[in-house]
Amino acid sequence: MRTTWSAQILTILTTIFYQFFINLFPFLMRVAGNFSHKIRLGVEGRDGLLTRLDEVFQKQANGRPVAWFHAASLGEFEQGRPVMERFRETYPDYFILLTFFSPSGYEIRKNYGGADYICYLPIDTPSNAKAFVEIVKPRVVFFIKYEFWYNYLKALRKSGALIYSFSTIFRPSQAFFKWYGGFYRGMLSLFDHILVQNQQSLDLLKGIGVYQCSLAGDTRFDRVSTIASSVKDLPEIAAFVGDKTCLVLGSVWESDMEVIIPAVNAFEQPLKMIIAPHEIKPEEITAWRSKFSRTSMLYSEYVKNADLRADILFIDNIGMLSSLYRYGHIAYIGGSFGGGLHNVLEASTFGLPVMFGNKGYHKFQEAKDLIEEGGAVAIANAEEATACLQKWYDPSVRSDAGMVGKSYVSRQTGATKAVMAVVEKELGVKRSGL
Repeated sequence: MRTTWSAQILTILTTIFYQFFINLFPFLMRVAGNFSHKIRLGVEGRDGLLTRLDEVFQKQANGRPVAWFHAASLGEFEQGRPVMERFRETYPDYFILLTFFSPSGYEIRKNYGGADYICYLPIDTPSNAKAFVEIVKPRVVFFIKYEFWYNYLKALRKSGALIYSFSTIFRPSQAFFKWYGGFYRGMLSLFDHILVQNQQSLDLLKGIGVYQCSLAGDTRFDRVSTIASSVKDLPEIAAFVGDKTCLVLGSVWESDMEVIIPAVNAFEQPLKMIIAPHEIKPEEITAWRSKFSRTSMLYSEYVKNADLRADILFIDNIGMLSSLYRYGHIAYIGGSFGGGLHNVLEASTFGLPVMFGNKGYHKFQEAKDLIEEGGAVAIANAEEATACLQKWYDPSVRSDAGMVGKSYVSRQTGATKAVMAVVEKELGVKRSGL
């Protein structure tokens, strides 16, 4: 264990390094933007942003109290959406600002109707944070899941805003809980309340002296439950599936397809497949289609000239996935072979048994829970994927596994209510001046 003085020196050095890097980061983004369309969108979206914000808050906010929600990307937005919408219902007089760090979230949800203004988050430099907070003057702030921005937190604390983190999850391996994590622990102390997903996270926080925290659960369960109750009817998808068993692949990457394509090619039973890539890259989809031994179509072609003889339907648009699971029988969720599993709950809430790669799921509590309860399987290779397909091809076996997932989601709902109970209590205290 390091001495107190050495830990303090390390905290100072970490702070200096953070400030150096974060001030360099905009330049690095501009350089990287020359080689990445996605990064370039983020750079262009931030150009002149503070000036635009100043105009917006002078004209549109019109003196209304401001609630600021920040999501890193699309997944965090969907996770935070139930709280945002409940906050709107509870406090209709508030102006709601929604910010994103990544173009993957902003470009898809920039027209979301539940917020009054949507934009990128300016990079967390001291000057940006100070100017942003002075312009927006948020009364209450919500950071969703993993967002910890040092300069924003310092500026917000100085301004007197209420600062929350919700659906947050912590692991012992994170820097917050290491001897060298003084800088990171300091950020946690700036929140008014941290609402965590599980008991382990709560115990970890209290173990380092962070007591302004409570167990609320994961708001994603509320979101997927809402999706399931208001899912879109897609008669063209129902016609494509017909009376066949259907495998839905959600948010898949190349690393997933390297396993799934040979698995499906080795599977001898009749099977329909719906494939939704995480990113729509025509050349990648073309390459995948050429490797399957079964016939395939693009969704954009299918809606013009439906060919029900095709076995595989590639979804070449964004936004349909959550409604597609309704028509499936088995799901494969992508990302785990690359280290970041995508949303398994959307499939589970429709009663689909779920499989995913065995490399990147350990950070996701719901994935571990579903495996333990029998509603999901982590596969290592094509042979295991084929065996899983064969097992779940039996309707009774598939139904039993699917009901495990559906029941699991149903039991976990209620996090939004828990978050709002804390917010309503603390906002009431702030308003009364007590």
